[in-house]
Amino acid sequence: MRRFWAPGLGRHLVAHPLDAVLLVRAGWKLRSRHWWRTAPFLPLPSREYWEFRMTTLGGSSNLRPTPAAMIDAAKWSIRQREGR
Repeated sequence: MRRFWAPGLGRHLVAHPLDAVLLVRAGWKLRSRHWWRTAPFLPLPSREYWEFRMTTLGGSSNLRPTPAAMIDAAKWSIRQREGR
């Protein structure tokens, strides 16, 4: 699960708690199918999909996005679904 957490994200969410709602809303769309069948029993994306997204974002599957980048991506994702 560590690969889904950006350094400094906890501090950012303490200072801006409403951003947690954005991350949950956007993250829900990334979840794997049948996520409840395998440990850690959390709605997380598959490892392959996450590595693909990080590679397309920054050229490396080892990329750790910043909290600001995660919030910006979540806002963009929500706007796309709402048609704005």
